[in-house]
Amino acid sequence: MSLLNTLNDDIKLAMKSKDKESLAILRMIKTAIQNEQISKGDDLSPEEELTLVSREMKQRKEALIEFEKAGRQDLVEQAESGISIVARYLPEQLSDDELKVIIVEAIASVNATSMKDFGQVMGAVMPKTKGKADGQKINALVKELIS
Repeated sequence: MSLLNTLNDDIKLAMKSKDKESLAILRMIKTAIQNEQISKGDDLSPEEELTLVSREMKQRKEALIEFEKAGRQDLVEQAESGISIVARYLPEQLSDDELKVIIVEAIASVNATSMKDFGQVMGAVMPKTKGKADGQKINALVKELIS
């Protein structure tokens, strides 16, 4: 079942249960997917759908940080709720230990010896972790393990 079908089913459930918050977020995700399909002119692959959902998650996490800085607890709670809803459509996130294994393998495969090789290591790691880990977390671990 495609992500779009799953979203449609979940939207129906949210409508029946009168869960306005979930409904709004699910509609945003569905709209993003449909807009991308229109611009592409074809159905999206699962990887492309995952990229869109990851983008939605990233936007919500960035908003959460800004709300926390501004001291807006009401919006912090709303953003946290949105993050938990979007997280349902992402694969299980990798642990730090799992990420370190992937990064160490990438460092060995590109023969990285210094921070000059940072881009090559990130280029090798990102396709393996797409949607399964936060890019900022990967970035920090790569910097830690290279130096």
